[in-house]
Amino acid sequence: MMEYRKLPHGEENEVFSTLGLGMGGIQKCSEVEIEKVIRKAIDHGINFFDFCAGGRNVYVPFGRAIVGQREKVFLQLHFGAVYNSQGDYGWSRNLKQIKDTFQWELESLGIHYTDFGFLHCVDTENDLDELITSGVLDYLKELKAEGKVRHIGFSSHTPAVANGIIDTCLVDMMMFSINPAYDFEKGDEYGIGSISERAQLFRRCERDGIGISVMKPFHGGQLLDEKSSPFGKSLTRYQCIQYALDRPGVLTVVPGVRNLMDLEQLLEFSEAPASEKDYSAIGGFMEIIDTGNCVYCNHCQPCPAKIDIGLINKYYDLSLAGDKMATNHYEKLNIKADACFECGHCDSRCPFHVSQSARMKEIAEYFKTYNH
Repeated sequence: MMEYRKLPHGEENEVFSTLGLGMGGIQKCSEVEIEKVIRKAIDHGINFFDFCAGGRNVYVPFGRAIVGQREKVFLQLHFGAVYNSQGDYGWSRNLKQIKDTFQWELESLGIHYTDFGFLHCVDTENDLDELITSGVLDYLKELKAEGKVRHIGFSSHTPAVANGIIDTCLVDMMMFSINPAYDFEKGDEYGIGSISERAQLFRRCERDGIGISVMKPFHGGQLLDEKSSPFGKSLTRYQCIQYALDRPGVLTVVPGVRNLMDLEQLLEFSEAPASEKDYSAIGGFMEIIDTGNCVYCNHCQPCPAKIDIGLINKYYDLSLAGDKMATNHYEKLNIKADACFECGHCDSRCPFHVSQSARMKEIAEYFKTYNH
């Protein structure tokens, strides 16, 4: 079954499918097939859609597909993503062009509002300055006040810039590039930030209630082929999706599809066994992996004491980052870190060489001290 996650700063009904859909790869299909893809996605529980880099020909068939079920779906539109007369995607900081594009998007989709209005592709401080000085940010604020934009968000590839935008307290959602190559410093020019910088950003989003929608989960398809993978070894789509979903703050992953067949393959993710989603193989890929740190893959399972080792590590890391809710979540667990009897099973299985038995003792002591 499809899993759903709630937007922290959202209404009760703002609950998103963990498997979303990006429109960036489907524009070469016929309008008939595009409509079929959207209808099938919704019928199978997908309710979150991102329009970044979708062609002009995507909007009208998408609008037809959601007639009578607008309230079932959540749409992410980008203020700065524009299209030329041939329908090709580009980007702009021109306020009039952005206003005209948004009006055209609403009309083409047959809707009166978007759930998310995103500051588009904010990768440098200069990008943010341009969006502010051109009036785009103020325009988004006006639209939110009018109810035409329910939430303001942004897309970025740069942790330092993302932190600066979150500091404004204006945003509820961030779209960020997350995959093992980027997170372990083996990506391209978009894999910006050190291992620790990226991890701290995701933990901050969890702590501050900023939801994350994930772009580039497959590193542009490079991770799916050992010939193009920066690790020299490939991962599957399901491994990449699960990896992204396990990062703190992530609500949904929005891979693109090229056609109905691609969608059908993606939809099998929800029913796939845990073994097909196990991404722990990245622990043995290369020396650059940040060994000694838990990445919550749960390859150490099953624990004889029935401890959810990955989840407890996540709550610990989040609590250290200042997330008080993580401490509350830990306290509600029926089986905590102090249940560990140091059998060593997890230590022998951890692909990242974490001494989990010692870490359980450390975590148990931390929460014991924290609560006193």
